[in-house]
Amino acid sequence: MTLPLPDNEDVRFIYENIDTHTDWFKDSLCMIASENLVSPLTRQLQVSDFTDRYAEGLPGKRYYNGNTYVDRVETRVEEIAKRLFNAPEADVRPISGTTANISAFFSFIKPGELYFAPHLNDGAHISSAKFGAGGLRGGNEMTYVWDKDLMNIDIDATRKLLLEHRPKLCLFGRSVFLFPAPLKELRDTLQEIDCHVWYDGAHVLGLIAGKRFQDPLREGAHIITGSTHKTLPGPQGGVILGNPKDEDQWKAIRRRVFPGTHSSHHLMTMSAKGIAFAEHIEFGEQYADQIIRNAQAFAQALHERGFTVLGEKHGFTKSHAMVLDVSEQGGGAICADDLETANMITNKNLIPDDPGTAMRPSGLRLGAQELTRIGMRESHMAEVAELFRRILIGREDPLKVKEDVIKLKSDFQSIHYCFTPDQPAYHKWRII
Repeated sequence: MTLPLPDNEDVRFIYENIDTHTDWFKDSLCMIASENLVSPLTRQLQVSDFTDRYAEGLPGKRYYNGNTYVDRVETRVEEIAKRLFNAPEADVRPISGTTANISAFFSFIKPGELYFAPHLNDGAHISSAKFGAGGLRGGNEMTYVWDKDLMNIDIDATRKLLLEHRPKLCLFGRSVFLFPAPLKELRDTLQEIDCHVWYDGAHVLGLIAGKRFQDPLREGAHIITGSTHKTLPGPQGGVILGNPKDEDQWKAIRRRVFPGTHSSHHLMTMSAKGIAFAEHIEFGEQYADQIIRNAQAFAQALHERGFTVLGEKHGFTKSHAMVLDVSEQGGGAICADDLETANMITNKNLIPDDPGTAMRPSGLRLGAQELTRIGMRESHMAEVAELFRRILIGREDPLKVKEDVIKLKSDFQSIHYCFTPDQPAYHKWRII
């Protein structure tokens, strides 16, 4: 039911700004690599009675009464997650990818112990950095050797470092995730040093589930952490998947989720994850395939129009993501602002050996998953690339280009790859 707004200045301010935001994004091309659109069935569960409830602990072992049906739903959602990822274990309680990462750090290392992770300039997530969850845990970070031409870990150089330093934990996965991590290539070395192997699949979780990227649990990872709202188009939340080397390892993960880092785990989101997982079982392979096709077509079209697209040696990308070096166009911050003026939503990003800072980097990070979600295909990627060229290379007025962005976007207003296809993608939700 739709509720009338009261005569309250604060309430009206909040609703009016969210409505304006919704109208803006309805007319925009959204290419943030860490975002997506939920399906109508998934969104609907965010306003159930689960929104108001607590369920500390595990199904059947709660600290609150009233969880009979919560337990049934959570158990089923875990079963669906295991089925989707062919995973022996699953924990669907983390409320974000980062809280899942925090749980992993507290499970795998003690203060002072060494862990390996990618460098931030090479695409790592901030939770693995010294000022992120890894550092706050007191871990001692060492970064992998990076091959910037391949946009991936230098296998031979990293193998030598692993054998020399023998870290307690090796973290793979990035926020700039163009190509599969070399788990198979390093597997023998990782087994030799007997470390915990953790794969942060936040960005590529939907591609993994869609069988179009890599299979970390079969390639040597003991756990996967991830976000449920990027290439896997579910509600904003997290998940941990396990193929643990022993029972104690998985018990440690479960304990660090609760009581270690979570209390209530947002039951409305937990249940909505189950819908997203079920939809991805049905549509995920087709969706993941089209995401990668679109990303590769987009990257190639940008390259042909004069942009410096990283990862050229291996075809620019094998995921949803692309990275541009736009230092010649004024840098990532200026380019992202100009694109936003034209209703193209992107984000500035550090690139390997970047002389800039996080707020003034040299790069742009792009993602094709949301454009794919609304029905765009390879031919449309060329149209979007041309819009980029007009603004960033042709120096055309972004407000003039904005008219063509709105015109293009007008044909793509519904959700695809879900149980309720062709439903409006952009709602002003005022429902109880």
